[in-house]
Amino acid sequence: MISPSQKAAFLQALRDELGEAGLLSSGDLSAFERDWRGRYAGRALAVARPSATEQVARVLQLCSLYGVSLVPQGGNTGLVGGSSPDESGQQLLLNLGRMNRIRHIDGANHTLTAEAGCILQNVQAAAAAQQRLFPLSLAAEGSCTIGGNLATNAGGTQVLRYGNARELCLGLEVVTAQGEIWDGLSGLRKDNTGYDLRDLFIGSEGTLGVITAATLKLYPQARAHMTALAACPTLDEAVRLLSLAQQVAGPALTGFEVMNAFSLGLVRQHFPQLQQALAPSPWTVLLELSDAESEPHARQVLESLLERALEQGLIDDAAVAESQAQSQGLWHLRESIPLAQAQEGLNIKHDIALPISAIPAFVAQTDAALMQAVPGVRLVNFGHLGDGNLHYNVQAPLGLDPKQFLAQHEQPINRIVYDAVDAFGGSFSAEHGIGRLKREELAQRKHPVALHMMRAIKKALDPQGLMNPGRLL
Repeated sequence: MISPSQKAAFLQALRDELGEAGLLSSGDLSAFERDWRGRYAGRALAVARPSATEQVARVLQLCSLYGVSLVPQGGNTGLVGGSSPDESGQQLLLNLGRMNRIRHIDGANHTLTAEAGCILQNVQAAAAAQQRLFPLSLAAEGSCTIGGNLATNAGGTQVLRYGNARELCLGLEVVTAQGEIWDGLSGLRKDNTGYDLRDLFIGSEGTLGVITAATLKLYPQARAHMTALAACPTLDEAVRLLSLAQQVAGPALTGFEVMNAFSLGLVRQHFPQLQQALAPSPWTVLLELSDAESEPHARQVLESLLERALEQGLIDDAAVAESQAQSQGLWHLRESIPLAQAQEGLNIKHDIALPISAIPAFVAQTDAALMQAVPGVRLVNFGHLGDGNLHYNVQAPLGLDPKQFLAQHEQPINRIVYDAVDAFGGSFSAEHGIGRLKREELAQRKHPVALHMMRAIKKALDPQGLMNPGRLL
C-alpha cells in the first residue's frame, strides 16, 4: 500500500506530466468508478486521462516506480467488471477517452489507424466518409471505444461474415507494463517474423499492457442491405434456417440473430412504442444480407430464401424491411432486449458459445434443469446464432425481488448453465471477456496447462503484477 507521502509525490508527478485537465484526484469520480451494469463500484486513487501515447508511457513508468497498480478503461461499457477499480482506493484508473484521433486512412490498403479512445461509431463514420466499411458493430457502439473492443476481443452482430475484433485488426501500438512503447502498427496482411504479439494483447483485458492505437481492416461498402424478421416454430428450425440462408445467400449473409418469445415480450412490455412486425412466436430470427450488386438483386435473394423456408416449414411468417428506417427499427428491437432486461431488474447474465449444431439440445436441456431448480424462473435467450453465441440470461420469477434472487441463486444457476456448456463442448465466455465476474470460473474450467502458460506470459510481461490485477487471472 502506498504511503500518504508517496501518494502525494505520485500524484504530483502525474499532474506535472498530464496537466490539470489530465488528472482527476478529487470530486465526484463515480462516472469512472462504477461499471455500466452498476454491479461494481470501486474507489480510484485518481483518474489519469492522457492525451498522447508518450503520456501513457510516462504514467506506466511512474506506476512501476511507485508500485501503483493500474486499471485501463475505454468507454466503461464492459459487462464483467474488468475496467472499474476495486474498493481499496489504491488503484490508478487510466481512462483513454482523450486519445480519440483517427491518425491515418489508407484507402488503397483498406486500413484505418485509430487511437484507443476513438468511439466505435466514430471509426465507422470515418471509414464511411472514405466509402469504406469498418464492420464491427454492437449495441454500445455509440460509447464503447476501439481500445476496449480490442482488449476484450469484442464480437457483435457481423461476426458471421467479418469475424471478431481480433480478425479486424492488423497491428497495434502498445505501452508495456514498464512504460516502453511498442510500435506494431503494421498494415500488413502477411508478416511471419516471429511470435504474433498483436494477438497476445488482443483479448488480454489490460492485464499485459495498454493498447494505445490500432490499424484496422476496412472493406468495400455494400451497395444494398436487406433485413427481415422470420418467425420459427422451434429452435431446431432456426438452426436449419441458418444453414439454408448460408446456402442461398453465401457470403452476403452478414447477420443472423435469434430471440426467444420472452425476450421480445420484455421489449413489448417496457418499450410499447417500438412496433413489432410479427406476432409473438416461440423464436424470431433477424437476418440481414449485404449485397455488392444492387438492391433488386439482394431483395430477390432474400425473397427466394424466405419462400424456400416457408415451403420447408422452417418459418411460419416473415416481414421484410422496405426502407432503411424499417431496417433500423428491426435492429432496434434486437438491441432493446438488454435495456428491457435492465428495466425488469437485476438478472443473471451468461455470454456463452456453443457449436451451432448443439444449441437446440443445449437450450432444451438447460431450460428444463433451470426450471426444475428454480420454479417460475424466466429465461431471456437471444444472441448471435450465426456464430454460435447466445446471451442466455436468467430473470427472477415474478414476485421475487431481483436482488434477493441474484444473491440466493446466482452461483447454483451459473453451475447448471456452465456445466451444460462444458458438456456440449462450449465456452462460458464468448464476447464479453472474463474481468472480475468470471475470474473464478476461468480458474476452475480452463485447462490447467493453458492456465500455466497464461500465468507465465503474465509474469514475463508484468513481473510487478501492476496491470489490472484481480481481473482475468
